[in-house]
Amino acid sequence: MVVKKLLHTRLRVNDVERTVRFYEQALGLKVTRRHTSPRGAQLVFLATPNSDEEIELCQMPAGMAPPVQVQPDLMHLAFEVEDLAAFAVELQRKGFALSDGPTQTGSGSLIAFIDAPEGYEVELIQPAR
Repeated sequence: MVVKKLLHTRLRVNDVERTVRFYEQALGLKVTRRHTSPRGAQLVFLATPNSDEEIELCQMPAGMAPPVQVQPDLMHLAFEVEDLAAFAVELQRKGFALSDGPTQTGSGSLIAFIDAPEGYEVELIQPAR
């Protein structure tokens, strides 16, 4: 028996609204739904263009869990972009900056990173042409 498909990935955050603004403004993701879990956590699901998988943001109620402190290079989300240079210019226009790159990989793709709230990294990948 095998699983059918990946549905979502959860990121726990300290400030769900700040994080939602980042993903909406910097990457163009869209909120699909919001609700409060039975434990009182605020949950927000974000849709990614051309993907069935969603990103679930979770903010725990005050005092229920320690604040999120993401270790360097612990994990990241990776998104494909058509033109990394143009995407970086648009990010700058919106007030966001690349934290690393662009760098050409051995396979010919271009990669760069932008820092999301809480210390999570977002990788931007332009496939080899």
